[in-house]
Amino acid sequence: MNDPPTPPGADSDPSQGPPPDTDGGAASDRPSPSRLFILRPIATTLLMVAVLVAGFIGYRLLPQAALPEVDYPTIQVTTLYPGASPNVMTSSVTSPLERQFGEMSGLAQMWSVSSGGASVITLRFDLSLPLDVAEQEVQAAINAAGNLLPTDLPQPPVYAKVNPADAPVITLGLTSPTLPLTTLYDLADTRLSQKLSQVPGVGLVTLAGGQKPAIRVHVNGRALAALGMSLDDVRTAITGANVNTPKGSIDGPQQALTIDADDQLRSA
Repeated sequence: MNDPPTPPGADSDPSQGPPPDTDGGAASDRPSPSRLFILRPIATTLLMVAVLVAGFIGYRLLPQAALPEVDYPTIQVTTLYPGASPNVMTSSVTSPLERQFGEMSGLAQMWSVSSGGASVITLRFDLSLPLDVAEQEVQAAINAAGNLLPTDLPQPPVYAKVNPADAPVITLGLTSPTLPLTTLYDLADTRLSQKLSQVPGVGLVTLAGGQKPAIRVHVNGRALAALGMSLDDVRTAITGANVNTPKGSIDGPQQALTIDADDQLRSA
């Protein structure tokens, strides 16, 4: 039995189904981005494994800093007590301040350095503690320790925000063939450092290696003991003779005059 002839334009294979719709089925024939991965599951699995292995190897090869630059909330408290020995600074200044600072909340680490005439206490707080809150706690601790510190301090302890990870960016050296070291240090302290601190971007200016002008008084201990005096009496006499204040006033019927005598010591 012969099959009927196939009309022109018709599909000869009955398993192919009806011909696609040329109008409404055009959108369904567009290639999908996920079609390739669905048709090739083994290749897709191998590709994901390759990406995972490459990421693991890349993570192991990332550079790691032994000392990462972390901005810790750090405050440095400096107290000056001219003429005091390191032992006196430790017992009279550093220890009272450390006792007050140890009661602060959020304090992670504290270390101090006591030298001749100066005490430096560094306080590092937890990263969760804001630096503004840490400043308030430090100021409150300094105020609480005011009664425990020597009464003749030239100025109360001062604090400043510091970052231990910071390093000097520029180091300047000053020399002079004519000026003494004390004068050169005074010029660097009063003029040069003030100008440098006003430059935009400069965070801190420190001075090192200089000498401040000072006068050393050598006392004859035997003669002082024979007069029944002590070193504190000599210090009081020198302080009293180095005063730059008015000595009094004269009140007249029409005007008042101030008696001003400058008895400040200018040289040894």
